[in-house]
Amino acid sequence: MTTTPTAANNTAVPIDPIAIVRVSPQSALAEASAVTAKAPHVERYGLFEIALAGTADGNPYVDVDLSADFTSTATGETVTVGGFYRGNGDYAIRFMPLEEGEWRYVTHSAADPSLNAICGTLIADPAGENNHGRVLRATDVHRAAAEPETDPAGSELKFQFSYEDGTRYMPFGTTCYAWTSQSQAVQDQTVETLAAAPFNKIRMCVFPKFYDFNNADPDVFAYEGSMENGFDHTRFNEELFANLDRRIGQLCALGIEADIILLHPYDKPEWGFSKMSREADIMYLTYMARRYGAYRNVWWSLANEYDLMPQKSLEDWRTYARVVMANDAFGHLRSIHNCVTVYDYNEPWCTHCSIQRVDVTRTTECIADWRREYGKPVVCDEPGYEGNIYWGWGSLPATELMRRYWEGLMRCGTVTHGESFIDKGDQIWWAHGGTLHGETPARIAFMRGIFETAPRAASPLDADTAPEDVWSVNPVDVSQPLNGAMEKAMKFWDVPVLRAGTDWQLVYFGWYQQLYREFDLPAGGEYTVDVIDTWNMTIDRLPGTYTGTVRADLGGRQYMAVRIQRA
Repeated sequence: MTTTPTAANNTAVPIDPIAIVRVSPQSALAEASAVTAKAPHVERYGLFEIALAGTADGNPYVDVDLSADFTSTATGETVTVGGFYRGNGDYAIRFMPLEEGEWRYVTHSAADPSLNAICGTLIADPAGENNHGRVLRATDVHRAAAEPETDPAGSELKFQFSYEDGTRYMPFGTTCYAWTSQSQAVQDQTVETLAAAPFNKIRMCVFPKFYDFNNADPDVFAYEGSMENGFDHTRFNEELFANLDRRIGQLCALGIEADIILLHPYDKPEWGFSKMSREADIMYLTYMARRYGAYRNVWWSLANEYDLMPQKSLEDWRTYARVVMANDAFGHLRSIHNCVTVYDYNEPWCTHCSIQRVDVTRTTECIADWRREYGKPVVCDEPGYEGNIYWGWGSLPATELMRRYWEGLMRCGTVTHGESFIDKGDQIWWAHGGTLHGETPARIAFMRGIFETAPRAASPLDADTAPEDVWSVNPVDVSQPLNGAMEKAMKFWDVPVLRAGTDWQLVYFGWYQQLYREFDLPAGGEYTVDVIDTWNMTIDRLPGTYTGTVRADLGGRQYMAVRIQRA
């Protein structure tokens, strides 16, 4: 077992070992009982790998098919997993046990008899303390577990994520597009930085990126060949993927989801990875889904800024989604990301929305519209970056990026961090990783503590708010009760409000600088009131409890919030 130190607490973060069964194909059948007798153990949701030796003749990437059936002796469920070639006659099949207990497997290969009919057993132990399984849509987790929905109305679960064991997951992500294309020293530095950072998701590419401040050639490419002589899109370079294996494993140990961007338009003519043939794209996507589908912390992003790749049609993207789904035996989250033209996330293959803001002034506020339009979890994966690059998208002050973060989460979406300083050294976090320099990470950690402890049923105050959940008194005619739309229009027309019944409410004031605000409280309840300075990261509780109405002094400061909770 290897470890990575965390700067946050000076403890070691274990990196999950991969249980590898090495089978000699010549004697596998005769020794099947011996293999069973010493069955390896792996955690539930862990990664189990069968390493096999087979033919190296011809081009096994193309010529050799390989799969295995894994059957649970407890449930009888069978999961078929595709294998992949690693070069030099080495093959692998990776499996993630979704249930505890004994699993038996048998391999299949029509092209290479030495890889066929190899049998074995593994034991899936209970998941460890920090192993919660895959991240999925909350509705899928709760329905699959036959549990009562956390929100009795069921209205908010469709916009949320959960770990497989039912633990709530809220993405607080960051962006390091080409960090695994950098030197090993920079990659190591990135992991160390992430260990001390508040992020639990990272957007990252497989292919290198060619763009402003990011135009160096990587040392290792995904394919055999060279820039001078071209790359063979039918032969993968094991060195790159072995490194990617290691880095995704390190992210998993840190509790960080790897949102893997499979394709993107930022390419050099000498690389040519964005303009591969449809057949080459499909071969690559098949390989990625088979190699990384068994990592529990993987998400799939078909593309970053798909609409900047006009050579690929909408039907191509739908085909690519089907390819990933067919070869990922474990059904990870899937989406696609835009530059200008927002994708139609109503398409059933999309599990969630991954959206770049397309309005210069109305950014994460659009999450409310996207929730209504698509009815799925919304991640604003590019709201703009804290930095000082010469493009508007990458020169936000930290105050503005944090405002966009709060505006997005108040509308029950989630937002992804980015940083693009061009005067802090050779590495720019947005592209290369390395070291963080901005003021937002600490404030994202602060806001995580507020939103992760909010009631799961909290939803934005709007026309859908139930009449019994209205808090305010009608300022015009107290004899006439308000509905959600009226309360929003009269009392909170200027600010977003997040509310859970009559038990909990959070109001965010953004760039306003109000001296105080008065709040109506639901009849019959006593409430505590917290004044939150989101920029200075303080929470001040007003003394005592309150009924009827309460005045919260805000001091004329910007970026304030008020949280009211039933005592």
